[in-house]
Amino acid sequence: MREDAENLDIRDVTANWVNAEVLHRQIAERIKALADLSHTPLFFGRLDYLHAPGSDLAEGAEGERFYIGRRHVHDASGDPMVIDWRAPVSQPFYRASKKDPMDVGLRRRFGYTGGDLTAYEDEHLSDPAETATTSKLLQQEIERPRVGPMRDIVATIQPEQDEIVRSGLSGSVCVQGGPGTGKTAVGLHRVAYLLYAHRERLARTGTLVIGPNKSFLHYIEQVLPALGELEVKQATVDDLVAHVEVRGSDDAPAAVIKGDARMAQVLRRAVRSHVGIPTEPVVVVRGSRRWRVPAYELEEIVKELLDRDIRYGAAHQALPQRIAHAVLVQMERSGEAPDDRVQDAVARNAAVKAAVKAIWPPVDPAKLVLRLLSDAEFLAAHAQGLLDEAEQKEILWAKPVRSVKSAKWSAADAVLIDEATDLVQRTHSLGHVVLDEAQDLSPMQYRAVGRRCTTGSATVLGDLAQGTTPWATRSWEEALGHLGKGDAVVEELTAGFRVPTDVISYASRLLPHIAPGLAPVASVRENPGFFEVRASTADAEVVGAVEELLGHEGSVGLIAADARIPVLAEVLTAAGRTYLGPGEETTAETRLTLVPASLAKGLEYDYVVLDEPRAVVDGEPDERTGLRRLYVALTRAVSGLIVTHAAPLPAELG
Repeated sequence: MREDAENLDIRDVTANWVNAEVLHRQIAERIKALADLSHTPLFFGRLDYLHAPGSDLAEGAEGERFYIGRRHVHDASGDPMVIDWRAPVSQPFYRASKKDPMDVGLRRRFGYTGGDLTAYEDEHLSDPAETATTSKLLQQEIERPRVGPMRDIVATIQPEQDEIVRSGLSGSVCVQGGPGTGKTAVGLHRVAYLLYAHRERLARTGTLVIGPNKSFLHYIEQVLPALGELEVKQATVDDLVAHVEVRGSDDAPAAVIKGDARMAQVLRRAVRSHVGIPTEPVVVVRGSRRWRVPAYELEEIVKELLDRDIRYGAAHQALPQRIAHAVLVQMERSGEAPDDRVQDAVARNAAVKAAVKAIWPPVDPAKLVLRLLSDAEFLAAHAQGLLDEAEQKEILWAKPVRSVKSAKWSAADAVLIDEATDLVQRTHSLGHVVLDEAQDLSPMQYRAVGRRCTTGSATVLGDLAQGTTPWATRSWEEALGHLGKGDAVVEELTAGFRVPTDVISYASRLLPHIAPGLAPVASVRENPGFFEVRASTADAEVVGAVEELLGHEGSVGLIAADARIPVLAEVLTAAGRTYLGPGEETTAETRLTLVPASLAKGLEYDYVVLDEPRAVVDGEPDERTGLRRLYVALTRAVSGLIVTHAAPLPAELG
């Protein structure tokens, strides 16, 4: 298929050089999408239907066989050899069971080692004599060591995951899933499915995956290309709102207030405060005639624009046309017959321009936010009844700032500027947005993401128990309301495929303290995993635990409180042990990653050493956030976890 694309001759099929360039680019993208991926087999399953799909199920009708793979593969004649996992005919591979065989006589799973076919396993779903069993190949694939970036899960998608993956484009979905339940993979595979089912529509409107940080995005960036999807963009929330350079930071109380949804109303008032009520008429001179639009008529035009509640910038552009229309009405009454060109000329008249500048002046969003945060009187005027005096004082800058460029903007300030920008000019909306680790966003950040999918849909992924910011959401209902997707369906995943039973049971001791009422994750792994809590007296013992785990196959993560990272880095270097940073790809030579607790979310390692749980908790602004950070750190291991501590463990761990 790739050679066919490489050998295409387009010399006689393009009308001009522009068409040729476009076609060349499309062919290049096609060739890129058809690249071979090492250790990635083209098919992983087979379905033998009792009857051909879509045919009459009467006796005597012949069955049909399909091989299921990551993407469609056809032979030289164009006949299908492998069916895309997203096709409707592939669905029973994930959902068929002994109770509901879905007209499947045999389901075969193939096992691979390093890209070589090494095993297969059959289930005769329609044979009443055969009992249902747990697939060993499926279990081995789930428990396979994690080396390198995140991989696709097309061979192991479970029925409850498949239901979410194949949900329609028109509706938004929120997935609440504990550690290791596969919510990130489900979200990415849903994007792949939607691109398959609605390719033309999403090609026009675009898709976006939003992650918590660059390390996380680097970790997941190969999943969609492995499925042949190359057009999906990835970004963090900070990337979306990068109107100014972020060089400063807020303390927790100020960040919480700036992230509060009330700030949207403060900004709205501040923007609209620039509109003035006309007190003078507008006089337009054309040739020997003078046309006068009285102040009361101008006031009616302004009030109508305010009542329509359109974007400030759109109203600024509409106002001169409205004034010009009023002049044209007078011209017609006097017997003239003006056309659109006359109206445009009147709208550009110096008197009209001067009136618009006075009544509805342009607003710079960054300058507006700068004034709000540095001018106490301006803030008080627009925050009245929304923020009390203490809250206003908390977000005001201590020192006046001269200009937008000299200001040390924080990440929360950038979100405020994005809100103000949208009040002035509508933000472009995409067809679909995936928001991962959504529980950590502030209401204002939810609004920023929601603006990117006002005319599209969203897949929201997260775990309320892993909310590690002071402004973390308390409920999905509240979060979805700020996102503008209050009608989204909330699905909960409780089957854990990543974290071993002993590890998740230990971490779940924290749930009553960090997310009361949330169902604990039940691990479905047959391997209970390796788990141990060790009292240590020296950092060398932490390195010893790391060396012990490096004796096993797979990746190893050393997770510690951010303040402990420089100390552990020195100890590892002194011991001659090389290591990577979060998100960097592990290799056969370097399988150890040193991870600050603040960046551990969303990452996974075969084995983890967690250093000083008490320090992880104490590194956060409050106890609840600290315990949530600890819960995240405890649940990054796939096969084994060693907890080392010199200080007493948090009492909540029992």
